[in-house]
Amino acid sequence: MMQQDSDFELFRDNFKRFLAEHVAPFYESWEEQGLIPRDLWNKLGENGFLCVDVPEEYGGYGAPIEYSLMLVQETAKAGYASLAVAIGGQNELVSPYIQNIGTEAQKKYWLPKMVSGEVVTAIAMTEANAGSDLQAIRTQAILDQEHYIVDGSKTFISNGLNADLIVLVAKTDPQARAKGISILLVDAQLEGVKKGRSLKKIGLHAQDTLELFFDQVRVPKHELLGEEGKGFSYLMQELPRERLSISMTALGSIFGAIELTAQYVQERKAFGQYLSQMQNTRFVLANAQIKAKAAQAFVQQCAELYSKDQLSVSEVAALKCFITDTQCEIVDALLQLFGGYGYMQEYPISRFYVDARVQKIYGGSNEIMKEIVARELLGK
Repeated sequence: MMQQDSDFELFRDNFKRFLAEHVAPFYESWEEQGLIPRDLWNKLGENGFLCVDVPEEYGGYGAPIEYSLMLVQETAKAGYASLAVAIGGQNELVSPYIQNIGTEAQKKYWLPKMVSGEVVTAIAMTEANAGSDLQAIRTQAILDQEHYIVDGSKTFISNGLNADLIVLVAKTDPQARAKGISILLVDAQLEGVKKGRSLKKIGLHAQDTLELFFDQVRVPKHELLGEEGKGFSYLMQELPRERLSISMTALGSIFGAIELTAQYVQERKAFGQYLSQMQNTRFVLANAQIKAKAAQAFVQQCAELYSKDQLSVSEVAALKCFITDTQCEIVDALLQLFGGYGYMQEYPISRFYVDARVQKIYGGSNEIMKEIVARELLGK
């Protein structure tokens, strides 16, 4: 999957330098403040790290998906999972929806602004009573001549505070289930859009995760994404890209945690010898590396299938479940090697640990992933 040509490696090196200069010195304070500053989005755009697979006619590079996924992986590997989620939301979730489903006018208006960082995006699916069961959403968008009138609320919205554009999943036919769902592009500045409180999470502290409220919001009819009533099928079509992005975040985090731990055990002594000389330490790290290599192969296989338009919902569900379970298992085992220090926030391994847990929940819980795999296997 990861192209080893010089252009790709140069792009990767440039991004790693960007992280070292514009993120590393400030990330701890962002975690404390609970927010990634808005101007970082402009810097990401100025340096060419947003929506890189967008065609050149809309301001992007038209780069292969490997380039886009690498940004998420390297961010997570460096220990900046909150930023990985933010970049993934813009590049891997929202951008493909507009690229693949949007009208020419929607593409020309929104995509260049997303590439430049002028517009930050969020996708609003989840509701208080509708998580993985998207058919149960209650937010309504009722057509009234040239506008949809939107009422409802959403929760757990990543990039919520910084968002300028909200990709909203709503019911245009409240009486129907899947066939009543549509998707709207909602300008966050519209009257009636209210951003609620920042949600307090056990991890991903710098990720601005909010509740959103919609009170008689008048969304122009031309901002319907695709066709009315086909929203659920669009979601099923685009969810593999989201789950691939989550998997790439997991892979980056796994390798980042292994590097961090390998360094620590070669510096820390106990009972007169370095931890790295103890068989248990060596076996834990070896086991982590072996599982990481297996996870990497699975990710590479799925990314290649996606690039050929051949990645099935079942295949990526299996990947997302396997690699996020593996991420949590590996990070937990590695944290143990730090002893009491692993429980201290000043040690980055603790952040790898708390940031990992949500990976098994969002993008479709791992229980739902297993159900998807079982349905294909058993035919029902």
